Amino acid sequence: MSESSTILAQSARRVMPGGVNSGQRVVEGLENLVIAEAEGAWLRDVDGKRYCDFHAAFGPLVLGHRDPDVDAAVVQAQRTVDLVGIGRTRLEIELAELLVEVIPSLESVVLTVSGSEATFHAIRLARAVTGRPFIVKFQGCYHGWHDAVAMNVISPVERLGTHDPLSAGMMPETVSSTIVLPFNDLAAVKATLAARGSDIAAVIVEPIPHNVGALLPRSGFLEGLRDACDQSGALLIFDEVITGFRHALGGYQSIIDVRPDLTTLGKAMANGYPIAALGGRKELLDEFSCVPGGRVFFAGTYNGHPACVAAALATIRKLREEPVHEHIFSLGEQARRGLGEALADVPVPSVTTGFGSVWVTYFLEPPVETYDDLTRNDAGLFTGYRRRILADECLEIPLNLKRSHASYAHSAEDIERLIDATRRAVLGMLREGSHAT
Repeated sequence: MSESSTILAQSARRVMPGGVNSGQRVVEGLENLVIAEAEGAWLRDVDGKRYCDFHAAFGPLVLGHRDPDVDAAVVQAQRTVDLVGIGRTRLEIELAELLVEVIPSLESVVLTVSGSEATFHAIRLARAVTGRPFIVKFQGCYHGWHDAVAMNVISPVERLGTHDPLSAGMMPETVSSTIVLPFNDLAAVKATLAARGSDIAAVIVEPIPHNVGALLPRSGFLEGLRDACDQSGALLIFDEVITGFRHALGGYQSIIDVRPDLTTLGKAMANGYPIAALGGRKELLDEFSCVPGGRVFFAGTYNGHPACVAAALATIRKLREEPVHEHIFSLGEQARRGLGEALADVPVPSVTTGFGSVWVTYFLEPPVETYDDLTRNDAGLFTGYRRRILADECLEIPLNLKRSHASYAHSAEDIERLIDATRRAVLGMLREGSHAT
């Protein structure tokens, strides 16, 4: 007889801090979750309970779990070559050519293992080529775990307008070299660059800050960033680790027709396999030490791992050849419309928003345009209803402000299941008075 989730989770806590390998996996309501199997749109834990997975590992599973075409490409690659750590493989060349072809701003590209690594290298490169020490990021945007950007994501009201580091042990000098501004406030960006532009190496931004759900950019905001960076000489970095490939084959930049200087990619590029990329103008990328005389050190034994590259190639080709975006956008629209209608007569305010295959329901009065608006979200109701829908075999991660996703493996029936479960859960909490703001 197999061990239960509770027993296995206790074993995990004895040998791993908190029993997990990432801080955001310590979630109330899922303390003892041990996954045994993932396939398509579904997860199954070791106790045999199934969950329709709308969390999707924070978004990379654009095709669904264990897509057969992606897995077949990985197996084929592993039959031919594994980690070599020298030269390059034909697979790496094919992927680089494909990324340059489909992402509008890319002339050259390097591969990394994670989105955090990609943004780290982008910022280091920007500082090197401009000779400037400061960067600008925005409240609510997450760009990884390194000291330059690990701050001011989901911040309490009292920390807004100040540095809000995510961790102890961060270098104060590095933290203080990052200027945090409000997302969607172009006037603040222009004023900052006008006053301090000669010190600012780059402006880095999630085109849609999905790490706090879905703050949609105001008309002209991203275009205004491009113009402001051009005037000041700062580089514009689009962090498309989430928006890239999930929202369009060419990234969100292809939708709004804005060309950043540097772009970071990850998440959906390989349907969950660990790979990311940094690309942009060739003269910038040629500053890396990959080119003889390059001033910016760049290395990584696992960069361009054949199995992960094969997964990326298979994923991108499937996105090109099949109606993936048509399907997942349709499901995303169904979710946003259906959740809005299902909660319209519930006696608490709510706003369901998102883009493409991504949605989130905030419990607050509109509008939802800035991070300040999100501070009014009823976090108790937001996380509480998500814990309740687990009983209806629906999984949206019960963490405040986190988004949900549709994959190619989801169906319209799956979305209806979620809509019905959400309404029941919210009404049940309100009836019992079991949530707290």
